[in-house]
Amino acid sequence: MKIGPYDVEALLDGRFGLDGGAMFGIVPRPLWERTNPPDEANRIELAARCLLIRGGGRCILVETGLGDKFDDKRAEIFKVRRPGGGLLGALERRGIVPGDVTDVVLTHLHFDHCGGTSRRENGRLVLTFPRAVHHLQRRHWEWATAPSLKDAGSFRAEDFAPLADSRDLNLLAGESELFEGIHLRVVDGHTTGLQLVRIEGPEATLLFCADLVPTRAHLRWPYIMAYDNRPLTTLEEKRELLPRAAAAGWIVAFGHDPDCAAALLAQEEEDRVVVARELAL
Repeated sequence: MKIGPYDVEALLDGRFGLDGGAMFGIVPRPLWERTNPPDEANRIELAARCLLIRGGGRCILVETGLGDKFDDKRAEIFKVRRPGGGLLGALERRGIVPGDVTDVVLTHLHFDHCGGTSRRENGRLVLTFPRAVHHLQRRHWEWATAPSLKDAGSFRAEDFAPLADSRDLNLLAGESELFEGIHLRVVDGHTTGLQLVRIEGPEATLLFCADLVPTRAHLRWPYIMAYDNRPLTTLEEKRELLPRAAAAGWIVAFGHDPDCAAALLAQEEEDRVVVARELAL
């Protein structure tokens, strides 16, 4: 998809499973299982989807996916599958090697969004994209390195530890236009200092929703994850952003929907935004 000077494409790092009840919070299972049927362990199917943005002399990744550092036990718990070599395999098929990536934008540091930031090489952790500047909100970095008891299990220090001593960590202070036409919006419901990525051009505007709206099922206001630290904040953030996206004709991209990478929205009722049309990305 062409947006301004950029070619934008969704890449699949892999698929995994999380508990359906945790993914939908207070919503009863008979409601959420209609759209997201669970397996025998109550896990629903999720994608670990990243964005590749190329143009303007840059090769930018939004998210790095699950990565390849799962041991067998954790891979089974989270039902991890990474066919085709995951994110690195997808990049290779496009003629891109890790050293070509100039920038990595991490929405936040939960393991399913930043697991591919590091890898093991000769028994030590190294950055997967050694020449890239990694962009992250400072408030989130501080939170992730000293998380609350509630969400400590969502962070794995090994995923982002190599960044601590790297000159290629750019800690940001709030919302900004990171590059021409690439804007960052900060939300705090899911976790402190999560940044959404909005790409604007004459052809279209695309909003990468990250974990504010992980799947299209989460477009409904009360469909909020139990993982969220501040669910009422998430509710207000969704009610502010999603009608705006629908009215302006933005493309919304889903990081975790197993079948739908992106969509156009419509305001069906005053308090209801729905998918008007699914889009390939």
